[in-house]
Amino acid sequence: MQQSISKESAALRTWIEIDTKAIAKNYRVFRKLIGKKTLFMAVVKSNAYGHNLREFSGAMDRLGVDWLGVDSITEALALRRDGITTPILVLGFTLPTLYPEARKHKVSITISSFPQLNEALRLKPSKTPLQVHIKVDTGMHRQGFELGVAQKLLSTLGQAPLGIIHIQGLYTHFAEAKDLKNSDATKRQIEEYEHWAKLFYEAGHDPIHHTSATGGAMLYHKAHFDMVRIGIGCYGLWPSDESKQHLSRDITLSPALSWKAVVSEVKTVKKGGRVGYDSTEMLRRDSTLAIIPVGYWHGIPRLLSSKGRVLIRGKSAGIVGRVSMDMIVVDVTDIVGVKMGDEVVLIGNQGKENIEASEIARYSATTHYEVLTRLNPLIRRIYR
Repeated sequence: MQQSISKESAALRTWIEIDTKAIAKNYRVFRKLIGKKTLFMAVVKSNAYGHNLREFSGAMDRLGVDWLGVDSITEALALRRDGITTPILVLGFTLPTLYPEARKHKVSITISSFPQLNEALRLKPSKTPLQVHIKVDTGMHRQGFELGVAQKLLSTLGQAPLGIIHIQGLYTHFAEAKDLKNSDATKRQIEEYEHWAKLFYEAGHDPIHHTSATGGAMLYHKAHFDMVRIGIGCYGLWPSDESKQHLSRDITLSPALSWKAVVSEVKTVKKGGRVGYDSTEMLRRDSTLAIIPVGYWHGIPRLLSSKGRVLIRGKSAGIVGRVSMDMIVVDVTDIVGVKMGDEVVLIGNQGKENIEASEIARYSATTHYEVLTRLNPLIRRIYR
């Protein structure tokens, strides 16, 4: 079964297709899950998990998302240049030299340490103070103020002159929320966050409270608070196998991304021939091989050498030999009629077959989060 290639992709060796209907379906799933009173932050950091920051954020903005979460001020300013006025939170570290830019463009930033806070407090007072979300460490031990410094933090905030910063949000991040087997750890983090929330309330602050990413939002309704941060779920993927097993009867997610390429060459090689760099794989039969013009530069993990597969004409074709920088070789001996220009599916569906990012992750000893975010940003994303 030969797959037809659209006009948009006809001039491309490899491309990524994004299904806008799937994006909308996933948005509605989480809107229903969190309810009308809870704010929805779509996390679009890291090039929208490989889906293209600007286009995916635009799609979420049109759907009515309340907030966008990015990794850096660079991502935030790109969205502002696109005319997106939705509130944006920088979840990662912002260089203090860029605090004025954040304030100018109404971008909220994360403050998670005293050196960052002290730099922010050096700004001049303004009618539009810097919008800050204080991040607290409740057990993940990555970013965040620890509970032992809570009084010092609140004292510093209380002494800050007016018009410099505004405590817009208070948040934390769960380490194990996507796995119910470790629910005690998440419950401890929730309890500690609630203590933080009480302290901020008693000090006169009324921030937006948020703790849950996709896994927490799905599995811990108590931890929805004022806002949830939906990342991987927006793209139609489950945060973990455990969450999928627990909730897939009640929740349906629709993967939005497909990665495709074309066959660039077909050749026959005799039994005993060795394929690729370092001649790592010897053919056990006379074989028909197809060359696909993608490699680890594009996002195919090198660990898929002699293990991964692609789809051609609705059938599975295994990778033979090493994954090269810009090419892979696949065995199409059992697939009739393969020729130059045939569509190849690297992630997604073709006929009755399907390759998920999670499958690639298993063979690569990693996570589907990494598989998606490592897709080369120079590959064209086509939104349909």
